[in-house]
Amino acid sequence: MAVSRRTVTVLFADVADSTPLGERLDPESLRRVMTRFFECVSGVLERHGGTVEKFIGDAVMAVFGIPELHEDDALRAVRAAAELRGALAVLNDELERDLGVRLGIRVGVNTGEVVAGDGTGGQMLATGDAVNAAKRLEESARTGEILLGEPTRRLVENAVVLEPRENLTLKGKSEPHAAWNALAVIEGASAYARRLDAPLIGREADLKQLRAAYDDAVTTRSCRLFTVVGPAGIGKSRLSAELCASLRDEATTLTGRCLAYGDGITFWPLVEIVSALGSDEGVREVLGDVEDAELVATRVLGAVGANQAAPGGETFWAVRRLFEELARDRPLVVLVEDIHWAEPTLLDLLEYVAGWTHDAPVLLLCLARPDLLDTRPGWLTQTGGGVVLDPLTDEQSRRLLDEIAQEWPLDGAARKHITEAAEGNPLYLEQMAAMLAEGGPTHAIPPTIQALIAARLDRLPAEERAVLESAAVAGKHFVRSALRKLLAETDQTTVDASLLSLARKDLLAARPGREDAYRFRHVLIRDAAYAGIPKELRARLHERFADWAANTGAGRAGDLDEIVGYHFEQAFRYREQLGVLDDDAREVAHRAAELLGAAGQRAFARDDAPAAVNLLDRALALATEGYPARLELMRQLSSALWSVGEVARAETLLNGLLDAATATGNRRYELYGALQQSAWRSAHEPATDSAEAAELAQEAIRVFEEFGDDLGLAQAWRHLGSALGAQGRYAASVEACERALHHARRAATGREESRGADLLCMSLLHGPTPVDAAIERAQKLLRSADNNRLLEANVLAALAELKAMRTEFDEARELLMAAHRTYEILGLRLARAGVMQVAGTIELLAGDAVAAEHVFREGYELLVGIAGWQGPYGLRIAEALYRQERYAEAAELVGAVEGETVSGELEDRVFWATLEGPLLARDGRTASGEQVVREALTVVESTDALNLHALVLSSLAEVQQVSGDDGAAETQRRAISLFRRKGNIAAADRAAALLTAAIQ
Repeated sequence: MAVSRRTVTVLFADVADSTPLGERLDPESLRRVMTRFFECVSGVLERHGGTVEKFIGDAVMAVFGIPELHEDDALRAVRAAAELRGALAVLNDELERDLGVRLGIRVGVNTGEVVAGDGTGGQMLATGDAVNAAKRLEESARTGEILLGEPTRRLVENAVVLEPRENLTLKGKSEPHAAWNALAVIEGASAYARRLDAPLIGREADLKQLRAAYDDAVTTRSCRLFTVVGPAGIGKSRLSAELCASLRDEATTLTGRCLAYGDGITFWPLVEIVSALGSDEGVREVLGDVEDAELVATRVLGAVGANQAAPGGETFWAVRRLFEELARDRPLVVLVEDIHWAEPTLLDLLEYVAGWTHDAPVLLLCLARPDLLDTRPGWLTQTGGGVVLDPLTDEQSRRLLDEIAQEWPLDGAARKHITEAAEGNPLYLEQMAAMLAEGGPTHAIPPTIQALIAARLDRLPAEERAVLESAAVAGKHFVRSALRKLLAETDQTTVDASLLSLARKDLLAARPGREDAYRFRHVLIRDAAYAGIPKELRARLHERFADWAANTGAGRAGDLDEIVGYHFEQAFRYREQLGVLDDDAREVAHRAAELLGAAGQRAFARDDAPAAVNLLDRALALATEGYPARLELMRQLSSALWSVGEVARAETLLNGLLDAATATGNRRYELYGALQQSAWRSAHEPATDSAEAAELAQEAIRVFEEFGDDLGLAQAWRHLGSALGAQGRYAASVEACERALHHARRAATGREESRGADLLCMSLLHGPTPVDAAIERAQKLLRSADNNRLLEANVLAALAELKAMRTEFDEARELLMAAHRTYEILGLRLARAGVMQVAGTIELLAGDAVAAEHVFREGYELLVGIAGWQGPYGLRIAEALYRQERYAEAAELVGAVEGETVSGELEDRVFWATLEGPLLARDGRTASGEQVVREALTVVESTDALNLHALVLSSLAEVQQVSGDDGAAETQRRAISLFRRKGNIAAADRAAALLTAAIQ
């Protein structure tokens, strides 16, 4: 077994006061308790990358750094220790319930050099003084404490809230040992900035790859998505800056970055890009008089502003069109920084633009840490390629230090030390050189960049530290006017002098092109400064900054509600942690809830459900029981959760809404929740009682009318229309849908209007309304769509099938293709599957069963993994197979979906019978086949579904013909009469052809 000497972090966790526990419990019960404890602890440690080496009595030992070292092994260990406390709390609830006991835990963490195996044969035992020190720290910890040794403290102090303990006398140690209690882990403490004016050294080959990606985009007039991946400080920004500088005279370059905080700001890079173009006027100038220019501008500006937000997929299309126009005459380079912080929706946008841009040379240049590849492992291979930056070699590091030394002189010993400690990371080289030039002793250089920055900040004069800390609250980028608000009690001359001094020390930098604007050299400098602020002061500064932002241009029209809301949110959370929950604190929480809730509503309006969930969730968490909009937040969050597939949580939240509304006597929200719950049940439980659903809708209508609630009335009337349609009462459903549309327009909600129009068209299509009249109503809907593209697509899909009934097949296909394009742009998977079903129906009406089968199968594949949807779709494939006289294959499909369909919606049950009956007859079971169809006929005769009624009669005629029944011809004539009454010429012609064939 090979051994190695390496620096690792060792963690010991032990049950506190376990002796009394052994006295109370039977040995078997005690064994169960300890087994569950060890499983709980091991799971947490391994999840953070620790290797559990052994169990010693009641203690667990884990090593971070074996078998693989990570630059943040110490931080991983402390994070695991912090999570242990939460995991133990959950376990204790279970143990107290089952056995009446609770466990306490002590943890010790220490870092140092050990000798360890390489993992072969399972031998990874670590030996060394670091192991002994970790054990002694654990033994000295109080119940619930996580004690860190000094070496670990130096590695994690920027990322962990620490409380000093008195020096400990550890068993076997001759000198007192410094120890620190870890209170909490600070998120986001591993980001770095780069000096883009430093020489580019050692990246010549990487630069060639970037240039080749750009040249390829120009040559092919296409879009290339190229990603530069590497750890913080490795030189990603420097490399991209070199490329952009080289292209200054031949390409347009735009830059946007993803924010490290303010979750839910999905399109922030686009906000910066639009701002660089000159906002509204600039975007419209770029688009000029191209087709759809105003629509593109509206959708792009809607995505980055407070109003007129477009659905996510439509935003994708508009952004692509904007980039295409920007690149029409001059190549375009779009630099997107820090995409490891991006929302999934933004990553989807980048992939969409790369895949769908046409006849325009565009380079999408993205910068990311390797974390991106953890969440999207195929990003580099599937999106167009990229480059992973390696550390500089020792020779390259020395060359970079030669350049740096022109500003910060360094002696030979310092250069050697920095080269060894930096390990090829250019940012480490720069920051270490800066600290040594300021007089820091060589031996005090921290082993990681986190400790390095903290050490620099600790030596700042008090007035500079106060300015830097206030700037840290404002964010990585800030303006002087914000600091004046935060430091209102400080002489402004001192503030200005401190800013200049901090810029000279390379902790801050002026932002080009913006007066009095600054940025931190890197976000980690900001995080380190922020970590040193007492929580009480943090709360005050966050609230001051939020007030400033809300009353300046930064917060106008709600365009930055996420950021202002974030600062109010932080102000409240720190007060909450300190136990200061007075009326003023609750008011701050409600202000945060209002802003985050508004931002979440806008995100949901543009179909950015993940961002909506994040924002609405945070808003709801801040809304106390007495908050007026709490029930509305619950309603919207439950809908957003449902849309992203978190069904269980959505239902739990909806049940909570119903309980809260009932308890407070809020009938309005009780009905909102009940309607939503009923709709969800109908979607997943097709046998849901439609009469009960109709009764609920009618009750909701009465209540919402009393309140004058147009949104509620739109939902209630639509719900009634759906229930009536489920009963086959389509004429009544049309009337209900018309009422729903009326109220949706009064409520000015495009989402609800598009849903109402969709249901109206389905009722017109399936009910007694003649085809010509249905077409006229659909065309009227299109004329009043007012750029609601989802509504337009819904209507076009229905209009296409109506046109096909009149045998206008070419026009029907064109209309359907337009609807499909819109659904594709919007990223609506289920709607696309619905379009394929309509497409197959059109081909059947046109008499091409082979084409219909192909289309049906394509749509069926879109539904893979969506429970309850594929079965009914399979019947459409079976119909296409039946038309091709492939009866055995059709019978197999019909049999496969029988159980699901027979208990499903009326249309699917009846449609199943129209296939099952003739198939049984052709199999020699004519009596059974006729019984199946006649049962369906009894059902459909009580409805006004003309097409369905006619289809059943035509199916019965086929069964009668197979059995030799003389009544077959008359039954088929009845079917033809109903088809013609509906105006379904194509179906009537087919039925007439069957009749002629039967007579001959």
